[in-house]
Amino acid sequence: MNGRSLHADLNIRFPRVDVNFRVLRIELRRSVAPWAGGVILTSALAFLYLVNAAWWNGTTAWTAQWTSLALWTRSLLFYLWPLAVGFGALQGLRDHRSKMVELLTSTPRPARHRVAVPAGATAITLTSAYALLVLVGGVQVLANTQYTHPSWLPISLVGALFLVAGGVLGMGAARALPSALTPPLLAMGAFTFTALMHLSLGRTATTDPATGFPTTEPNRVSLLSPEVDEVHSALVTLSAPVHIGQTIWVLGMATTGFALLVAATRRARLIALTPVLAGAVLALLVLPSDPSRMYVVDKAAAELVCEGPVCVTRTHEDRLAALAGPGKEALRLLHGALGERAPVSVRENTVVQAVGSTPKWSRTTVLLDFDDDLVTAARGARQLTWALLAKGLVPGCTPVGWSGFGGDQYAQAVAVGWVLGELKPLPGVSAGTRDEVDAKARPVWKKLMALPRAEQVSRIDAMRGAALACKGDPFDVLSGRASR
Repeated sequence: MNGRSLHADLNIRFPRVDVNFRVLRIELRRSVAPWAGGVILTSALAFLYLVNAAWWNGTTAWTAQWTSLALWTRSLLFYLWPLAVGFGALQGLRDHRSKMVELLTSTPRPARHRVAVPAGATAITLTSAYALLVLVGGVQVLANTQYTHPSWLPISLVGALFLVAGGVLGMGAARALPSALTPPLLAMGAFTFTALMHLSLGRTATTDPATGFPTTEPNRVSLLSPEVDEVHSALVTLSAPVHIGQTIWVLGMATTGFALLVAATRRARLIALTPVLAGAVLALLVLPSDPSRMYVVDKAAAELVCEGPVCVTRTHEDRLAALAGPGKEALRLLHGALGERAPVSVRENTVVQAVGSTPKWSRTTVLLDFDDDLVTAARGARQLTWALLAKGLVPGCTPVGWSGFGGDQYAQAVAVGWVLGELKPLPGVSAGTRDEVDAKARPVWKKLMALPRAEQVSRIDAMRGAALACKGDPFDVLSGRASR
């Protein structure tokens, strides 16, 4: 008898599973869910490939490194997430549009079983769309870097969870407020939320104490947004507390969405708001308040790999072979010109500073950034040597993330010309400004070279001190117009 009961039980359960899969396949074919996934994927790829912006440039390109890929695709959620919310709301209106709400609620099947299939279809398509987006970039990353690591995965996984939670929340909100205006209003509300998080509510105004330039930095509230800041360094990633806090917030959002889908009374709908509110509170308790603990340097990626006195990070280990020779030659030339005061090593800069802050330099180490115009424009070992000479003598004091042209570039030309004994056009100087640099630098270089050797060295030392401290104009020091 027990055997017959078990067999009967098995005969009952397996068909139910088969029916559920059949219903899911129908949902995936005929509901709004596939359209949601298709729009998410195609619009994201169109945005990335048709707009020539920061995600295509330098070492932080979205196809250059795994972490950059994860962060840039997360940054697209500023509009992908509102789309997911809007499509979810459109899906949630289906029963209302077909006038089947009363019929479905009268069936003996539990509401949670009934809504699980459309919610699952939405989750599958949104997750698949985001995974395909990451896959498209990942194939190109594999071809562009030798450094692979798993620490980028949480960034992308949380991004996929945000899309799923947004879709389910939209479905639940539309079921609770069945109106043709609900989907567009929810999408616009979600878009406004992400915009405010990165323009005002989620930013704290501050001022760089050295330069007085106004800037902003993210605060804890900004981390409730699915979007992340632009990628300014290939070494920067999100910290573990950010992943944990955002996961709590997303799970609360998804739970509220599902609870609204099954809620049949006004009281039940009000109670369904509890998870999202509790998730927000708990997330804010977990999320870091200090900006330096939100976006952090990946220690494994920033680990130095060296060939003698020339070092790069693990992320850019494939560039060490091309840098080692010019780096050693630059150090030799600097030692011959400056003696014991010369730097003794060349190293990729692993210190990540806030945008708008004053750069910090070392007297004993030539710090370089592979996104620096001097370095990226260098063609061949000789030009790369000149670029490293320039960074060792006048590293530049333009605020981080800003661009500028003036005294630093003139001083670099004069200082490198002094070391080489001949004025050379430095890499990174466009053809349009080359004549301007030469017109400014050549008279000062000639005047410097005409001075006694001791006076030349004294003036170069004073210039380098001003350049490293970012105090005063190094070109004025070389010109003799500033106090040394």
